Amino acid sequence: MKLARLKASEIRSMSREERLKRLQELRNELMMARMRTASGLEENTRIVRELKRAIARILTVEKEEEGK
Repeated sequence: MKLARLKASEIRSMSREERLKRLQELRNELMMARMRTASGLEENTRIVRELKRAIARILTVEKEEEGK
């Protein structure tokens, strides 16, 4: 599974609805990746780390937007 990195500039260019939709998708992917890793089906554990970072980036942009 090849994971495309989300850049902060890409996230900022999204609408709030798009960000929230992408956040939910990433959380679902993270849950599935954790299950695959725990069951031994996924050898690349880096996917979990990248998903967590992408989720954090979206949440950071959301917090920045709330402050404005």
